[in-house]
Amino acid sequence: MFDVVNDDRRQFGFVWPPAADSTRDDLPQRGEQMRVKRIMIVALAAAACCLALVACKSGGKESTAVQQGAQGKPPLRIAYSDWPGWVAWEVGIQKGFFKEAGVNVQFLWFEYAPSMDAFVAGKVDAVAMSNGDTLVNGANGKKGVMILVNDYSNGNDMIVARPGIDSIKALKGKKVALEIGLLEHLMLETALKQNGMKISDVKLINTPTHQTAQTLASGDVDAIAAWQPNSGQALKAVNGAKAIYTSADAPGLIYDTLVVDPQSLADRKEDWQKVVKVWYRIYDYIKDPAHEKEVLDIMSARVNVPPAEYATYMKGTRFLSLAEAKEVFKKGDSLKSLYGSSKNADAFNVANKVYSKPQNVDEYIDPSFTMNVQ
Repeated sequence: MFDVVNDDRRQFGFVWPPAADSTRDDLPQRGEQMRVKRIMIVALAAAACCLALVACKSGGKESTAVQQGAQGKPPLRIAYSDWPGWVAWEVGIQKGFFKEAGVNVQFLWFEYAPSMDAFVAGKVDAVAMSNGDTLVNGANGKKGVMILVNDYSNGNDMIVARPGIDSIKALKGKKVALEIGLLEHLMLETALKQNGMKISDVKLINTPTHQTAQTLASGDVDAIAAWQPNSGQALKAVNGAKAIYTSADAPGLIYDTLVVDPQSLADRKEDWQKVVKVWYRIYDYIKDPAHEKEVLDIMSARVNVPPAEYATYMKGTRFLSLAEAKEVFKKGDSLKSLYGSSKNADAFNVANKVYSKPQNVDEYIDPSFTMNVQ
């Protein structure tokens, strides 16, 4: 459960049936399947997470040591996973920033989907999660509050096309492999809209993200949509393949956040404020050129990737300074605002039957913790 899996980033907390020949026509049925699966996953999560936390307490290599504070309070349990904006927490852990801030935290390393399941099951107090997935969890019964925005994807997510297809418009009538209903589907839909097209202008081939590179190489599809490292592998798999669109073309489409259980937030407000403050110490540290090698060594070791390769992932992640984050936390309808981006994700989720009723985005966002940091 604690193995590092790079292809599992920011799924919606359920497992899609990997039917390689599925198309958009399957969406209503898939929506029902998803709801049933979600119920099953929530029911099973408690047992699974108990086993996971026992593994952590036993000192397994995938757990992270508790940063003991002076208050004697139980640690705030934070689930995090393999995305640069979240792996950066590791810098604060290893540098002892939390101890110095006097806050008792325990970071637990998960794959992404299990990290969300742990949050749903109440086995952790907070989880590193995208804004879209936060809505999905909330719509299915476990609401969380976004108090911190780590970053937004800025190129790591890509639409990679075979040679001869040099633009989004050239995808008309072509087959595109991706996981239907997930983040790359949202990105493709956004790319098509920006080019005056509709999702019906392409044929979607439902494909697990970790299989997209070989699917493109097989010649069965004309393009794929995936995030790193799968998108990079797709570029290498086919000579002349090209990224015709990336998340850098839609800044703010996907925000990566820290989501906290509302009860924990009410009970430990001062401690959560310290956590947010520590994050900006981490930000300042990783952005200092003098620390570049050390930071890359720490973060790449966390996910077992060579530092030089991990440096490319960092470039595709737009870490937000405190001033930038405060702007993102201001209300607005565009992707420059966490509110606008979340409303966009909410509309996508409802349209694709990820859940049935629109969510009140305001209930999922508390800007005060970031605004209070000086």
